Amino acid sequence: MVLRKFVDALPIPSVIKPCGTHKGKPFYKVQMLEALHQFHRDLPETRVWGYNGMVPGPTFEVEQNHPIYVKWENKLPLKQFLPLDTTIHGAHDTPEVRTVVHLHGSPSEPDSDGFPEAWFTRDFRQTGPDFVKETYYYTNSERAAGLWYHDHALGITRLNVYAGLAGLYFIRDKHEQSLPLPKGKYEVPLVVQDKSFNPDGSLFYPKQPDNPSPDLPCPSIVPAFLGDTITVNGKVWPFLKVEPRKYRFRLLNASNTRTYRFKLSNNHSFYLIGTDGGLLARPIKVTSLDVSPAERMDIVVDFSELEGQKIILQDAFETGNPVGEIMEFKVTKPLSRPDRSKVPPFLSHLPKIPLDQVRKIRRITLNDSEDEFGRLMLLFDDKTWMDPPTETPLLNSVEIWELVNQTPGIHPIHIHLVNFRVIGRFTANGTLLPPLPADFGLKDTVLINGGETVRLIMKFQPYSGKYVWHCHRLEHEDHDMMRPLIVLPDKDHKDDPQDPHNH
Repeated sequence: MVLRKFVDALPIPSVIKPCGTHKGKPFYKVQMLEALHQFHRDLPETRVWGYNGMVPGPTFEVEQNHPIYVKWENKLPLKQFLPLDTTIHGAHDTPEVRTVVHLHGSPSEPDSDGFPEAWFTRDFRQTGPDFVKETYYYTNSERAAGLWYHDHALGITRLNVYAGLAGLYFIRDKHEQSLPLPKGKYEVPLVVQDKSFNPDGSLFYPKQPDNPSPDLPCPSIVPAFLGDTITVNGKVWPFLKVEPRKYRFRLLNASNTRTYRFKLSNNHSFYLIGTDGGLLARPIKVTSLDVSPAERMDIVVDFSELEGQKIILQDAFETGNPVGEIMEFKVTKPLSRPDRSKVPPFLSHLPKIPLDQVRKIRRITLNDSEDEFGRLMLLFDDKTWMDPPTETPLLNSVEIWELVNQTPGIHPIHIHLVNFRVIGRFTANGTLLPPLPADFGLKDTVLINGGETVRLIMKFQPYSGKYVWHCHRLEHEDHDMMRPLIVLPDKDHKDDPQDPHNH
């Protein structure tokens, strides 16, 4: 079926409200439900799994330093409706349908972080081995930023997120609210995901590689998934009518695998004003942005000189490919009032992480391997999820991680608990590369191109305990490109001179 583009209006996810209080704090209840969702006017309704039955899930709007409690209730069926490979980590001898929620970008306590083995089933009937609970506590202590929440269950994250389990979470602070940036209806979230559909409208997800071996399990995990349609806020190739004025767009790449190069079809420039961890120090004028899975970009587009025009948000990586068009802006709405919004030359003070406080430098490779079936596995230092922890920083310590991508593909690397700064990109022979625009901001996910080495600096705070770090290409994460991150209390930490990561 060939779907027409730009015939459905862009929906805006609803904002969730607390349903009461718990321990004196606002209390939210979110149910994970199977539901029917119409992705396109010409598609039948599609079975999805959504938070409160919605795709994307409802948006949280919270204030800095105003903690909340969220009860995440699994009300999903007991059977998975997408191809389930039971040979990969976490999916062997466990229930088919398990969930645990990770608030991505939040410095949460370990038992509220969404540890992959802290899963639970429908109505909490069965649980995993770690930190298992339904009600999570979020301090909201970080600066204003656009976070997102999504499923993180070990071995099936790719399926649960693809089925629809993802939503936005905005933290606001007084400084951000004081800036003359576009606000209210002129601040628009854009959750971008690629999907494929069967002729009956159901979600398609591949079962096995293109050239299957009789020795491979079936269904078998694939190393990548690229859908043939693009959805924004749950609609395939939607349009948005805008006024000839400035708009602020909160972009999230929530795709399983696909990295986008976002640009406008008329090559119109726009401003990058924020990244994963909130506002930049100063705006950066760009004509395109590379955004890998899980990265968020905060941009301002000025349509004031484009009245009457239609502009397409494109993926420049896919120029000439029908998938390369994402959504359309129709500058056809009359100006409702004068546009007094601005992009100020100074946006925020970015906290610095002093180099003289670095306690340790770790050099970690991203490398190709094979599993027992001869399937491609992407690993860190040739270690699997079950190997003993090697990343064990001390609470409140500063470390530099040098991530060496020895593979040809892009890897978006996400480190739980912390925001980090990118301090350098290098070729395989050590030549310094120019930074990406997003490298100037606070990050929790970094795009690492094939053959590239990226250096990050971070401070491990405010909690000690068990966390994880992983590639956010979900097929890689589910197939062992994820490692424990154990933040040690100061009194328990002893440097091991034999540790190969000590320098």
